[in-house]
Amino acid sequence: MSIPAEKSRAPQAASAESLRQVVFSLPNQLTWGRLGLTVVLFVLLAWQWYLAALAVFLGAVSTDWLDGYLARRLNLVSTLGRILDPFADKLLICGTYVFLVADPTPGFAAFFQPWMAVVILGRELLVTALRSFLEQQGKDFSAQWSGKLKMVFQSLAAGVGIYVLHRLQAGETLSVFWKVGLHGLVWTALGLTVYSGAGYINRAVRLMQNQPGEPDSH
Repeated sequence: MSIPAEKSRAPQAASAESLRQVVFSLPNQLTWGRLGLTVVLFVLLAWQWYLAALAVFLGAVSTDWLDGYLARRLNLVSTLGRILDPFADKLLICGTYVFLVADPTPGFAAFFQPWMAVVILGRELLVTALRSFLEQQGKDFSAQWSGKLKMVFQSLAAGVGIYVLHRLQAGETLSVFWKVGLHGLVWTALGLTVYSGAGYINRAVRLMQNQPGEPDSH
């Protein structure tokens, strides 16, 4: 007995519609938007349009908190979102730091050194690899508070760094407030990057030994 073509196509149509709902859910739309803003940000940094770059950077960072909040609030958490959201975060932060350490503006290299971008990029690659491996084993390797705090200070340091570039480009002399403040933010961000990375490594070792620590609040 043959199945009518309309009935055989119905599950496929339903599956395609479900996929579209996931891909274009409100939280994922915000994440797609963050990816788009990240590309615009890189172009603006390359052209040294720093005020516009700062506005775009702040807009992109703001969607990081908002998409996760909406996903939980509206019960729209998806596998795609769990993959896409951290990818967008890492591209935004790591890419911004690469542009900052490569910026040729005189006097700016005192704040951002190439090795700093290497530390940040290396930490993100390591944690991503550990998360991928452990979640394939059925382990819970969700975000920790230290990782969230690290993201906050990385974003603050990058945002202030872009603003300082604007002031240097205008020929202004930086006050002690801006010099000390930016140095403090950068080193705090680096310290939290290393600290959170070490925490994830320690947690991964426990999980591999089947000795999970306390569950995350996130």
